[in-house]
Amino acid sequence: MSHAHANMAIRCTVQQCKHHSASADYCSLDCITVGTHENNPTVDQCTDCKSFCKC
Repeated sequence: MSHAHANMAIRCTVQQCKHHSASADYCSLDCITVGTHENNPTVDQCTDCKSFCKC
């Protein structure tokens, strides 16, 4: 997969992820999985990008 591709539908500022676009603050994946680490999520900090992969 080319990380030069920027999926304009998925904004991302996590430059430490291997899927981060090299050209802008977007994800290079076609889709992502969003999940939670909480039993009862109530704020945005409770959600996680499950597609994250350390560089």
